[in-house]
Amino acid sequence: MESVVGMIRTPRHSLSSHWTSTLFYDSPFSLFLLLINVMVSGYALFFDKSLIDHLSFRPSRVLAHKEYYRMITAGFVHGGIGHLLFNMITLFYFGPALEARMGSVGFLVVFFGAELAAHGFTLWLHRNTPNYAAVGASGAISGIVVSFSIFYPFKLIYLFLIPVGIPAWIFALGFMAFSAFAMTRKSDHRMGGIAHEAHLGGAIGGIILTLLLDWDALSVFIAQILR
Repeated sequence: MESVVGMIRTPRHSLSSHWTSTLFYDSPFSLFLLLINVMVSGYALFFDKSLIDHLSFRPSRVLAHKEYYRMITAGFVHGGIGHLLFNMITLFYFGPALEARMGSVGFLVVFFGAELAAHGFTLWLHRNTPNYAAVGASGAISGIVVSFSIFYPFKLIYLFLIPVGIPAWIFALGFMAFSAFAMTRKSDHRMGGIAHEAHLGGAIGGIILTLLLDWDALSVFIAQILR
């Protein structure tokens, strides 16, 4: 499966027809999550912006008022159309293949588990940052992409404006390394910045959950790397 992260460019061959069939039969929850995200985020962005504040991830509210629901609901609202499109396009290309590979239950565990890992890591880092807030499904999406990379390490990922495909496993390592580096240099904790800590937490959560759910995943990955 050749895919793209970011502003994603689709392949001209191989899996276009496969995606069409699996999207409805083998991977219904990928479509469901995509539609729910679009509907909730669209409503919040165009009709009720206060919903973004009510559902966003705020460590101060989670800790002081025990609003734990925010660790999930924040993944269904986005800061803008570009932010929403970025995450949903990525989910569209990686979600169905991963759900078809792991099954719907496994896919949902990775998606929501990565989201919780992303916000759990962020909660620990920003437990003393009262104004910190974040929105978006990026943590869950990071977990999905990294999990995909374990099963399909040599599938090529094409970044926007870069004509050369990057093997998925190299992209995953680079993505995590960049997220770790970027979060150490981040000084602006207000809503609107890139939540690199959520990306890293979600990616790590995706790896752990994938290996726990599928004991063969590591051996499959190593076998492909050494082939």
